[in-house]
Amino acid sequence: MTLPVHGLSFDVEEAFHALNMWSATPPESWAEQPTRVEAVVDDILALLAEHDVRATFFVLGLVVERNPQIVRTIIAAGHELASHGFSHRMAGDLGPAGFEQDVVRARGLLQDVSGQPVDGFRASTFSIGRGTRWALPIVARAGHSWDSSVFPVRHDRYGDPAFPTTPVHLALRDAPPLREYPLLTRPLFGRNWPAAGGGYLRLLPFAVVDGALRRAARAGQAGVVYMHPWELDGGQPRHDLGRLRTLRHYHGLERMRARLQRLLERHRFGPVGEIPVATGSALDPESLPD
Repeated sequence: MTLPVHGLSFDVEEAFHALNMWSATPPESWAEQPTRVEAVVDDILALLAEHDVRATFFVLGLVVERNPQIVRTIIAAGHELASHGFSHRMAGDLGPAGFEQDVVRARGLLQDVSGQPVDGFRASTFSIGRGTRWALPIVARAGHSWDSSVFPVRHDRYGDPAFPTTPVHLALRDAPPLREYPLLTRPLFGRNWPAAGGGYLRLLPFAVVDGALRRAARAGQAGVVYMHPWELDGGQPRHDLGRLRTLRHYHGLERMRARLQRLLERHRFGPVGEIPVATGSALDPESLPD
């Protein structure tokens, strides 16, 4: 049996853009914060080249404004370029009008810099889910043909546990169709648990993400995993964020690169937007229970 190719993705943002950092680096300070993301992305690209792996890079508009060359470098290395929005504010905080402006602005900037269409999108902090499904038609109307923002789990900041756990076609009202690639989960005790990389790869045993990818492959399904470049930057500035936020942001940074390398050695990966989606009846997100 040929194993499926999982989707490997990187949310390209600075460490100070992360929500856990806002108490120490509020948005009004971002223009003065030192930039570190470009060097880390270069290292990621070199590691992926060693393993002959292509991935998807969801690049934040604020990063592009400051470091436009990062977009050209990603494309030149043969990877898929996608949008992470412009401001790194969550969909629910922006509201429909603000979210639409953010999505349109980011896509326009990325296309201007890259000279190519930008089909994929991922919202900040996976913030399209229960209570913010209204954002999916906005993503489609902005010109995106696929999205990877929905995390079908229960979480204190995001999640949509009623959403399917495998890629699905969406039939949206008053908007073009959209392919949705939800983040990887693992079922246990009657519910879905997050296993998609990022903090879950840093904070939990390696076997959690590794096992979820193997389980998905045995079922003939492609899982979608993610990481942030700052999670592979052990030299980033340290701030006192409080006990929980400090744990969420800094714990495990020193082992993240080695864990990424192990995943690359053990699994087949490719860009998210190239994962095939089974044909059949398209899902209307508004039909899902709250």
